[in-house]
Amino acid sequence: MKVKEIMAKNVICVNKNDDLRHVMDLMEKYNITKLPVVDDGKLVGIVTDNKIADKLGSVRSRGVPAARLHASSVMEKKFGSITPETGVEEILATVGLPGPTILPVTVDGNVVGVVTKADLLPLIRGEELVKEIMTTPVITVKPEDRVIHARRLMMENDIARLPVVEEGEVVGIISDKEIAFSLANLKRKFSLGRQQHRLKMLLVKDVMTTSVVTARENLTIEEAAKIMMEKEIGCLPIIGGDKKIKGIVTRTDLLQYLRKNYSSGNV
Repeated sequence: MKVKEIMAKNVICVNKNDDLRHVMDLMEKYNITKLPVVDDGKLVGIVTDNKIADKLGSVRSRGVPAARLHASSVMEKKFGSITPETGVEEILATVGLPGPTILPVTVDGNVVGVVTKADLLPLIRGEELVKEIMTTPVITVKPEDRVIHARRLMMENDIARLPVVEEGEVVGIISDKEIAFSLANLKRKFSLGRQQHRLKMLLVKDVMTTSVVTARENLTIEEAAKIMMEKEIGCLPIIGGDKKIKGIVTRTDLLQYLRKNYSSGNV
């Protein structure tokens, strides 16, 4: 199977000189977290919610609002690109490796499509249960934890999101996107002298997403992929009969399963 058969063709790009506020507005409007960056029509980088959170939370950017930063200041400059003729097996080989989780599809330097983890989910087949691939124990935070603590956990463990748990039950999700947007709002609303204090006092419950989709461990891998596609979510906290969290399954987990089975023709 070739990339041209699965890639998203209606690509939203930003110019390297676009201000970060505009970039984030596009992310919010289209519910996306990664965008190709172009200059004179040619691909020059990738901007992600992760890098935005890093930039807005850094000491050097303290006091600088998103509207005064540009896409070029937060973009990943080291990235891979593929062509419409690239094989899907080649993409799957990079799943779980460091780097942006979006692959621009280019022809002569021009972006003609992108492939994300979500674009690969329709390929997943299998009756195995999610409990066979879920991560456990799960790294979690509480609603009363500080956002800076959640961000530190995410960076230390190289994960993009954390379930928010209260007395063992999942009450929310906090991700790079929520953190990036909360930092941008903080910088816009408060003066430099007040920002550090407000950041220290910013709690997980203030920024987390509360509409969480969970699943039981008897869910099949294929069913999990369908739920993620339909709900446009990147993970499924797995709960037991007591509604307490038991594990978590991410798109990466599903695609690593796909990688193991794809070449053998089992999926």
